[in-house]
Amino acid sequence: MNKHKLKALILTVGAIFMAFLMVNVTSQAARMDMVDVSNNNGYMSTAEYTSMRNEFGVKALTVKVSEGTTFKDGYAASNIANGQAAGLYVNGYHFAHYKTKAQAIAEADFAGKTAKAAGLPVGAVLATDVESQEANNQSKATNDRNNVAFMKEIQKFGYRADIYTSGSWANSKMTIKGKTGWIAAYPYVVSGKNWYSTNHAWQWSSTAKFRISYGGFDVSQLNSNYYTAGQKSTVKPTNKGAVKANNQKANKNISKPSASAKWVKEAKTYTLKTAVKLRTGASTSSNVITILPAGTTVKTDHAIIQGGYRWVRQPRFNGYGYLATGPASNTLEYVKSGATHTYYAVKSGDSWWSIAQRNGLSMTTLASQNGKTIYTTIYPGQRLVVR
Repeated sequence: MNKHKLKALILTVGAIFMAFLMVNVTSQAARMDMVDVSNNNGYMSTAEYTSMRNEFGVKALTVKVSEGTTFKDGYAASNIANGQAAGLYVNGYHFAHYKTKAQAIAEADFAGKTAKAAGLPVGAVLATDVESQEANNQSKATNDRNNVAFMKEIQKFGYRADIYTSGSWANSKMTIKGKTGWIAAYPYVVSGKNWYSTNHAWQWSSTAKFRISYGGFDVSQLNSNYYTAGQKSTVKPTNKGAVKANNQKANKNISKPSASAKWVKEAKTYTLKTAVKLRTGASTSSNVITILPAGTTVKTDHAIIQGGYRWVRQPRFNGYGYLATGPASNTLEYVKSGATHTYYAVKSGDSWWSIAQRNGLSMTTLASQNGKTIYTTIYPGQRLVVR
């Protein structure tokens, strides 16, 4: 065999081997079938959603619509419109705080009305996101009763119902039957895993990266067509004029961040000198989540100066909270930095619950002050702030 034929054969065999390897690697990895977004992700354009669809195989988008009976996600309308414009199946979710059947019905009514106003199409899924401290304090029977009440009520608005919760809560804190449910569980190594294959969806990461989008995203593998059924995009991404008009209509009441003010990464810990309002956004007009008393220690990850104040972002169990450290002329008037902490080294067999109980904290508080959620895996030797 001459050298040219031998070289061609080697290249052909090599190409076949690499193709085989790539197919096997891809087949073993969990898929990015669905992305879920909220105000925490900021403004998301049609171009970003189109990139997710074309480059990463995303099929569906689930948008946060509401929380409790007062919070309306300010980016829901643009997320729904832009996701549809990109050709994605669009669904919604409501972050639940209900403790009783009556509260569940009230929250469903609020979620349904808010979803309608934001443009969530009839036939979409509107899931109840059950992971709050309120649900943690209820019995399994109470959570089941409340979830059924919410789902029954939400169907009156023309939406299909489902439950989102963590793998540790599924069938312990509430019943999640086969062929239902959207379950969150994050393996340390995703390759080769196919968890919760009998449920509608498995959310396997909260830190997925996309090429033209900033930050980490929640991604899920779909195990049924429940989150892609009965919907069609009304605007083609290739029709630039229609997309532009659609975006302008969707975003007419949405305030975009000023181009002159940008969030910067800033991992700091502050102790409050005075009581400070923790808000849902970096604005004095944003809803108040709670009032943090003087002496509270707050761990933050980003900062910005806008609207006459210096704002910082606090990672929380169910998203983020925002608080002003002071007016722009005296940016640390309300806080002092450099707080000392007590740390705990995680031991084998420890859990968020056991460490929290040992230190007089709730699981959510412990996780939040360490910039994590109670679903984040902890490892022996890891240091956690407990004071």
